[in-house]
Amino acid sequence: MKQLLRQLTQIPGPSGYEHQIREAIRDLVADFADEITTDALGNLIVRKGKAGQGKRIMLAAHMDEIGVMVSHTDENGFARFAPIGGVRPFYCLGGRVRFLNGRVGIINREKTPDPAKVPTLDQMFIDLGSARHGIGVGDVAAFDRTFEDLGERVVSKALDDRAGVAVLISALRQLESTPHEVYFVFSVQEEVGVRGATTAAFHIAPDIGIAVDVTGWGDTPKVPPMVDVALGKGPAIKIRDSGMLAAPQVVRWMISTAEKAGIPYQREVLLSGSTDARAIQLSRAGVPAGTISIPCRYVHSPSEMIDIRDAENAAALLAAMLSKEVPF
Repeated sequence: MKQLLRQLTQIPGPSGYEHQIREAIRDLVADFADEITTDALGNLIVRKGKAGQGKRIMLAAHMDEIGVMVSHTDENGFARFAPIGGVRPFYCLGGRVRFLNGRVGIINREKTPDPAKVPTLDQMFIDLGSARHGIGVGDVAAFDRTFEDLGERVVSKALDDRAGVAVLISALRQLESTPHEVYFVFSVQEEVGVRGATTAAFHIAPDIGIAVDVTGWGDTPKVPPMVDVALGKGPAIKIRDSGMLAAPQVVRWMISTAEKAGIPYQREVLLSGSTDARAIQLSRAGVPAGTISIPCRYVHSPSEMIDIRDAENAAALLAAMLSKEVPF
């Protein structure tokens, strides 16, 4: 799992520009799939199981990451930028971004009357180091930060949601057979409005939907006890977030499977944010949907942290669920 995460997180894939990460995932799943397709929006859709058998189940993990897009450049090698997804200003200062052509830039700020105040994004710029930088309006970049192995914990940019991508790949590899028609969807443009999952769910028309994504944390100093989720205590089974109330029958299915298999789990009520499950749930006439979450510290920063055991247990839980009949 660590080596898989190392590989996945270091491939750039800002929303709308997921072609490099999509091709890498395709190579990783090719030997385990019954069918692989890419739809018009760029979702990678991997089918496991015979068409028409059992339940049609859609799993989704988004392969895009937050990033920036150049909106203006000047003759001195400085670029203004717009966010792609939920870029948080206080994580940006001094950070590096890498453009899809390999060029690196450094984010810094204008001089302001109050240097102690966190600037807004429109008060920041990317220093490209030279007037001959080859970067123009519309070019996109992802945050540039290495993968670090801390033992049971790993740190990297883009663990949101390459952790979920790794879980889906691992579950697919573990799933020798399934009585269902399962679609592993590596979705695009989640960070800008769950767009890929929206179109994929309409196309697949699943009976059940499950997203795998990261979630917030409540186990660092002086964090208000509003998210009762901690790293290392198992994947979190979502009950509610700001965009979705998980289907109770899906929640029960996840919990009963985890308990029978001896897989540790947590119960999650997230006060803000949502996942691809929201798009699946609202597709067509409605779909019972839920989410398996990977607890993640410092979400939407260039240095996100997860516990590798949570990801491994999430993959084991999915594989256990998909290998048996659905109890509803």
